[in-house]
Amino acid sequence: MLKKSLFTIVVLLIAHFVFAQSHQLSVLSYNIRNGKGLDNITSYQRIADVLLSAKADVIALQELDSVTQRSKQEDVLKNLSQLTGMHAVYAPAIDFNGGKYGVGVLSKEKPRSFRYLSLPGREEKRVLLLVEFEEYFFLCTHLSLTEEDRMASLRIISQETERLQKPVILAGDLNDHPTSVFMRSLQQQWKLLSVEANSFPADRPDRCIDYILTRKQDPFKVRSAILMEEPIASDHRPVLVTLDW
Repeated sequence: MLKKSLFTIVVLLIAHFVFAQSHQLSVLSYNIRNGKGLDNITSYQRIADVLLSAKADVIALQELDSVTQRSKQEDVLKNLSQLTGMHAVYAPAIDFNGGKYGVGVLSKEKPRSFRYLSLPGREEKRVLLLVEFEEYFFLCTHLSLTEEDRMASLRIISQETERLQKPVILAGDLNDHPTSVFMRSLQQQWKLLSVEANSFPADRPDRCIDYILTRKQDPFKVRSAILMEEPIASDHRPVLVTLDW
């Protein structure tokens, strides 16, 4: 009986150790078109409802106004933060319409630090937002419509991430299809986590341009990956992955 009891204790300790060392993380990327749906109604509550239904731990958002005339002087990310109860970090890409326009991150965990830097874009400047959490870095971006700018952005992203000592996740609207020269170049260093499915336009998607990726050396494994069925709230559909590491 003593041997059986000791064996049981050892098994339970090993199981506890394995469980304690494993993590699960849900990640969402969503270009929200500043809350304007395909029905031409701007509703931050509707966007918040989509975000809440995803139950993601960390969210990359693109096309966010901050106190612009278009948003009626509202800080859109702050509004979504209040509606979801999540922490918010904003990165302006350009001055626009009396305020700013850029990308943002919502998270259940409070960020330890963040910074952002400009990326090239000839039609409009772009931005890369880097948010540090206790165990990983989360990057959000919305890349240029021009391939040359996207390739230049890739070099900047590579330079910035090769010095990071924690696992890294990159999420956003990359404005390119999976078999493009840019995406093939990107995936020499990064592996795709999200499903390779058409995400734009939301009502009748015919192209895949929204992605979630991680560096090849990082320990994330995909538990599930889906394209959410949301055809109206924005002109993009959200992409969601659940990861183990």
